[in-house]
Amino acid sequence: MSDETAREPARDPQDLERLLIDRQWAGDIEGMLALFEPDAIVDSGGGELIRGRQAIRALFEQSFASGRKFQRGKQRPAIVNGDLALTSTRLPDGSITTEVARRQPDGTWLWAIDRYSVT
Repeated sequence: MSDETAREPARDPQDLERLLIDRQWAGDIEGMLALFEPDAIVDSGGGELIRGRQAIRALFEQSFASGRKFQRGKQRPAIVNGDLALTSTRLPDGSITTEVARRQPDGTWLWAIDRYSVT
């Protein structure tokens, strides 16, 4: 069984945040990337959008190199409209993340857009 098939999928959009943090704390960059659509966009607050898994991988590698760990926060209930969901979390520092997830053909969820912090 490959790593990809061994990983728990996000069966609900609310699963994505937990899985991302668990995988980051476990050092599993590939598992983190598996939670994003191939052409996903990330706004990490650096002034430019990061597009696609290759660029997102580089962002996560930088995060690992710096020792920065994502923190768990208070997740708001997802707002689901058909195959789209808006997810958000208030972090311990008061910032709020927002994400757009899309239901995949197999019924699992992946993030299409991730904004680290809305201030």
